[in-house]
Amino acid sequence: MPELPEIEAIKRVIEPQIKGFEVQRITVNRPEVIAHPASDEFCRRIIGQMFAGIERRGKFLILCMESGDRLVLHLRMTGCLLVTPPAYPEEKHTHLVFHLSDDRELRFSDTRRFGRFWLVRQGEADTYSGVEKLGVESFDSGFSGEYLSACLGKRKKAIKECLLDQSVIAGIGNIYSDEILFAACIHPARPANTLTKEEWNRLASVILEQLAFFIEKNKTTPEKYLAAKGQDYRNTPFLQVYGHGGEPCPVCGKNLCRSVIGGRSSVYCPVCQNWAEAVFLRTFG
Repeated sequence: MPELPEIEAIKRVIEPQIKGFEVQRITVNRPEVIAHPASDEFCRRIIGQMFAGIERRGKFLILCMESGDRLVLHLRMTGCLLVTPPAYPEEKHTHLVFHLSDDRELRFSDTRRFGRFWLVRQGEADTYSGVEKLGVESFDSGFSGEYLSACLGKRKKAIKECLLDQSVIAGIGNIYSDEILFAACIHPARPANTLTKEEWNRLASVILEQLAFFIEKNKTTPEKYLAAKGQDYRNTPFLQVYGHGGEPCPVCGKNLCRSVIGGRSSVYCPVCQNWAEAVFLRTFG
């Protein structure tokens, strides 16, 4: 699933391509990708409106119309947005096409069909998408080690699970929780209530640094993005631990370990992220 850095990359590459252009018609191949309202009403309200820009909130994209209406989109596992010429070959799982006033098309495709759109009218409360339930982001002024400690410091859950709680920190998923904890030298299975003040501060700093780093590495151009069919932003070459279980640690050389924490695959270094290993083994087996 794309996480905050990938969603930010998509925002930056798509926004300048659609800003200022009107939606002249909409082709709906899969009505179920429109979660609210019904697809007919969705199309009726959007046709004739002009895109004013795109915002991002956590893993959500918010396509803003000049009227003040908003199209909230969550890509889920495999969703993809592309701006294409009209004759560009259409992806097999293209479910929604916005036909723009310059003859280009904004296309939404999704192999697994989990992605969803919600239309929120100007002045209407968003009680549909879940955006209003999101916590702060690492770039917000209120984000700090003190904030993390206040929200998570009493939890007995593994810190890896806590970082995935979107109501506390928006935008972090399985990939970046592994990368963040590795960079912070904190074991992913360590209970959150055992972290010290210094560790909470370090974790907050690393979260900001890691997300900013991967946003920068995900930069792409519209041409490259289209040629790669929306996959050009992927930052796999820069991942230190995620997906590298069994391989040497890039810092100490010890083989990276893979385990399942809170139902999610996790990779960590048993040396760099060592935390009272004997206690860990007694507790978690």
